[in-house]
Amino acid sequence: MKRKDFIQKGLGSVAGLAAGTALLNSCGSEESTASKVNINMNKTFNWKMTTVWGKNFPVLGESANYLADWVGKMSGGRLNIKVFGSGELAPGLESFYTTSVGTTEMGSGASYYWQGITPAATFFASIPFGMNAQQTQAWMLGGDAEGYELWKEVYEPYNLVPLLAGNTGMQMGGWFNKEINSTDDLKGLKMRIPGIAGKALVKAGGAAINVAPGELYTNLERGVIDAVEWVGPYHDYLLGLNKAAKYYYAPGWHESGTELEFFVNKKAYDSLPDDLREILYTASLRAHAWVISEFDTKNAEYLQKMVSEGVQIKQFPLEVMKELKKYSDEAVQELIGSDPIANRVYQSFNAFRKKVKPWFDVTEKMYYNTLMEM
Repeated sequence: MKRKDFIQKGLGSVAGLAAGTALLNSCGSEESTASKVNINMNKTFNWKMTTVWGKNFPVLGESANYLADWVGKMSGGRLNIKVFGSGELAPGLESFYTTSVGTTEMGSGASYYWQGITPAATFFASIPFGMNAQQTQAWMLGGDAEGYELWKEVYEPYNLVPLLAGNTGMQMGGWFNKEINSTDDLKGLKMRIPGIAGKALVKAGGAAINVAPGELYTNLERGVIDAVEWVGPYHDYLLGLNKAAKYYYAPGWHESGTELEFFVNKKAYDSLPDDLREILYTASLRAHAWVISEFDTKNAEYLQKMVSEGVQIKQFPLEVMKELKKYSDEAVQELIGSDPIANRVYQSFNAFRKKVKPWFDVTEKMYYNTLMEM
């Protein structure tokens, strides 16, 4: 049986058991209900969180540590979260599964990692030529929080409750060992680039290669791959990619504002009293604010550092960007074509993107265009 089917079937049993328990509880007296609430108010909860990232991984892993610390302090020690890095309790990409079935109470990652489980998940992280961090946050939290409500709906069958955990902001387009001057330069290009963006590159005549993070530098330096996208100046510098390739391209068309996530096992979440749920939600928003601020701070510092060391910053030609957008749009349509919930999420995502564009055109875009002329 496939893991997805196992999860769905297992969760169906859990849901049935929960429904039966709720029915029995509803037959009890108001006094017993009040007693149960009081018990939970005085109870100490000890949780485990497993992450996609390595232990103390810069920014991404650190944010999980901060969340645990903030929740512990705000709750007066009533909710304690112990963070485990990738491989400590389970492989990083198993965190969705382990939290879904309740082996761990929380997980940390980015939702596009679960695209193979539920295609709709990728829209809550990033898609090529998507929205930036500010726009994504508005879709998630502004107005009636349609984006966040859809996210919760998508994760509900997997017994998970999502929480915002920051945003990388606009990423870089990647490291290349040759210049990209036209669409012809994409043909035969071997690049480490996953997901929808990887499919777009393949459509453009390139090859999307899956390379583990620990092998990126070696493979790029030795010519096993011609290019690689990772994150941005801070993380790229720490990995030494600036010493393996000469050209650093922008912008990050494939990830214009990647949302990160915490996710909570729903049974564990439901067991918390209301104040601890609010503390958890509030701490996640604090982590959300810290992450994007830290990304912008570190990336600014390390971009300057790399330029001073001789890195050449290049911009993708408009012709290349148009080609990649065309193929990205095709890949998105293929993704949502056979999945009704993914299609519904995309329609919401795309409608909001169109809604905010005119506002950003006369504010952010006009402002930065003016600065360039001064």
